[in-house]
Amino acid sequence: MTTALWCVMVAGLLPYVAAVSAKWGAKGYDNRNPRAWLAAQTGFRARGNAAQANSFETFPFFAAAVLTATWKHAPQGTLDTLALVFIAARLLYLVAYLADWSTFRSACWFVAFAVTVGMFTL
Repeated sequence: MTTALWCVMVAGLLPYVAAVSAKWGAKGYDNRNPRAWLAAQTGFRARGNAAQANSFETFPFFAAAVLTATWKHAPQGTLDTLALVFIAARLLYLVAYLADWSTFRSACWFVAFAVTVGMFTL
């Protein structure tokens, strides 16, 4: 399996990393109604939940880009590099979201978006 395809798996797991960051160690966490509990959160827990939602939203576009570039026989080294940049940007995005670094978070989002678009053009 190529590095880019491994990155698809990692990107698919990133929303769960964000979800754990929102829930870990919380007092009063209600597993019977976790969405309502998360909706009532503030601070880093609310940001972790928002990062989870955004990670789920970006995943299909990224996965489609990798699969399309693979199907088009794009240069594998370039595709792998772009996929790794996407993962790095999304990890930094998650850190920035949790730390409330909004400008840096937006820059990370843009990098991930740009490399995804780039994959379609390979």
